Amino acid sequence: MRTQDIEAVREQRIFSGVDPACVDDMLHASFLQRFPPHVELVSEGETADFLYVVIEGQVEVFDRYYNRETTIAILGPGSCFITAAVVLDRVYLKSVRSLTQARTLLIPAAAVRRCFAQDAAFARALAIDLALAYRAVVKDLKNQKLRSGIERLANWLLVAHAEFGSAASFTLPFEKKVLAARLGMAPEVLSRAFATLAAYKVRVTGSNIEIGDLDALHKLARPIPTIDDASI
Repeated sequence: MRTQDIEAVREQRIFSGVDPACVDDMLHASFLQRFPPHVELVSEGETADFLYVVIEGQVEVFDRYYNRETTIAILGPGSCFITAAVVLDRVYLKSVRSLTQARTLLIPAAAVRRCFAQDAAFARALAIDLALAYRAVVKDLKNQKLRSGIERLANWLLVAHAEFGSAASFTLPFEKKVLAARLGMAPEVLSRAFATLAAYKVRVTGSNIEIGDLDALHKLARPIPTIDDASI
């Protein structure tokens, strides 16, 4: 990596408090790459050669089963992925592709494991990353098991509304089929769910979504912190 690129990524959360020598060891062997949308970065079953850190854009964690496919997670800047496979030196259990234009840092797995063994702060950073990922999986499992499709969509809209600065309307950041997969629905079921939400003054025009009555949507969604609050 170039010196200016190293300085640009040194502030990533994963390096917070880590011995500068360990950070240098990892970054000097790393790659900073840009990808257009829909490029597969990681494929299930491959050897864990790199730890990936999202610097810009979004990536989609997904999986396939014969002719079926589902979205597992959507990750943005600051997120690491394939951490467990790298730490354990095992194959990837899922696939990842760029959802938008994305810039990612690729840290060689051997350098990650070497620093993990040498530096307690880096080991703690990876442990935190894995713990956050575990909690996200638990929340997602609860969301899928305990809520109807309409409730999952309503809660997703509330989160998206907040992320877009509580604007009255916003544009979906990805295709509806990705949202459907993320919520555990077929695309046609998502369309019917949006149609049902018209009674709650949710209007959908193409990829634009307008929330006309936030209180009504909130009453339908009934969010709870242990599923919907990202800070918990």
